[in-house]
Amino acid sequence: MKKHIYHKLFAGVFLFLITACADNLDVRPEEGLLPGAVISSAANLRSILIGAYDEAGQIFSYGGDINLAVELIANTGELRWNGTFEEPAQFNEKAIVADNFFVRDYWLNGFEVNNQVNIVLANLDRFEDATERDRMEGESKFLRGLIMFDLARLFGQPFKAGEQNSGPAVPIVLDPVIATESVTFPSRNTVDEVYQQAVQDLNEAYTLLPASNSFFADRYAAQALLARLYLQQGNYAAARDAANDVLNNSGHILAASFEEAFNNDSDSPEDIFAWQKNSQDGVNSINDMNTYWSGQAFGGRSGNPDVSVEPVHLDIYDDPDDERRSFFYDNPGGAATTKWQSQFANIPFLRIAEMHLIRAECNFRLGSAIGLDPLSEINALRGRSGAAPLAAIDLAVILLERRRELSFEGFTLHDIKRTQGSVGSLSYNDNRLVLPVPQRELDANPNLIPN
Repeated sequence: MKKHIYHKLFAGVFLFLITACADNLDVRPEEGLLPGAVISSAANLRSILIGAYDEAGQIFSYGGDINLAVELIANTGELRWNGTFEEPAQFNEKAIVADNFFVRDYWLNGFEVNNQVNIVLANLDRFEDATERDRMEGESKFLRGLIMFDLARLFGQPFKAGEQNSGPAVPIVLDPVIATESVTFPSRNTVDEVYQQAVQDLNEAYTLLPASNSFFADRYAAQALLARLYLQQGNYAAARDAANDVLNNSGHILAASFEEAFNNDSDSPEDIFAWQKNSQDGVNSINDMNTYWSGQAFGGRSGNPDVSVEPVHLDIYDDPDDERRSFFYDNPGGAATTKWQSQFANIPFLRIAEMHLIRAECNFRLGSAIGLDPLSEINALRGRSGAAPLAAIDLAVILLERRRELSFEGFTLHDIKRTQGSVGSLSYNDNRLVLPVPQRELDANPNLIPN
């Protein structure tokens, strides 16, 4: 049985710590426990870090809602929004307003996680054991690097290789806020600065973390995230080498079938890192991928499903025997992807299949064959799903194979931006494909500028 490790940290004694950094509110810790007492022991700091994992995996972020935005903003007809919420409809319509509460929660949740790990990083001297201290620092920097990277992708213009990327992204906040008197009002750092911070954090996490770490982040989770980040930057050599390291040394392999990579109660051999879910999770920690993408019979919402897959999507599959082509089931509201059919399953976040795709694409772009030549790599991935091998490939074929493998997992918009494509008539760098800074934050922090 899967252990249930994530629990809500701040119930009772520590609610004041999850207040947004930009909110100068008159709040007090419950039960009279002062901040200094809460952070005075290693045990409390361990709980804070577990709380950061829980926070990041909640519905507002990696529990499902970020993926929803990324897929709907990129949608040009392969998906249909059947739900009743106006906010996801704005994503689908590319007409996102600053008071969209999904957007508000992406920002708030990200900076809540950021603040929690900053508390741990500021108090590492509480850990007497050097190995544990390194692990706590590494896990904290993995989470902070993750948050910085994705907030920059959501709220900033696309990163362009070889350019200054001086447009605004999000504030870089490295100091913890544990009392109202330490609240600051930071301005937005540039896209380049936020990416640099994420790269630094993830590289340090890779150095500090052990090779295996149960279902917490280990060094290969940090390296896999770096591979994703470098690919987004167009740093193909670094992305290839990071993916190759994960493929050769992490011990993770492709699941025996495509089906076995999803709807699992425990991590599959393919999961480099997954958000842990089960039936004991609270309302904010459920599998929200299931909520929006599944039919009602399997736990989905009344749209049945809220996000249905249109027949045109099937056109991207070139082989009728490809298991990925038949990985859908019918509902009154339309076809649902089987990827998110289990209501209490883990949410795969870093899969070994993605590392194969990154290495293949980067090898092709660079004319190299580190680890495996691109054609053999793509054919190995296709073979896992029962698709016939290809005789030759080009970049367009590799990118299409990436869509087949990673569809509905939160990649579509980011891939359009990094390849400088378009969403319908909108260019990859159109302002309508960038999330607005939430109105709540603009009202609270005079140093923030809107998009």
